[in-house]
Amino acid sequence: MRGEGGSRYLRPMSRRDVLLLRSASIWTFFIWAVFVRNLIGNDEEGAGFKVVHLTLAVVSVALAAAIWRVAAKGARAAKAREGAVSR
Repeated sequence: MRGEGGSRYLRPMSRRDVLLLRSASIWTFFIWAVFVRNLIGNDEEGAGFKVVHLTLAVVSVALAAAIWRVAAKGARAAKAREGAVSR
């Protein structure tokens, strides 16, 4: 189903929505980067613990990148709508 202007979104993404999604992406990346840095320097945890948590980190960072991409598409669509409205 397509919204106005051929967008797949039913309603336009507001700047606040874009900011929230980008903030969540940055926060997720920051938290996992700190955790991985601390995990690598930790000799007390076993290999299984490290493998599981590194896998979780990779998946979470990949999801954060996907969220960032959705926010970027929403921001581009909002700019395109603003340009079409001002014409």
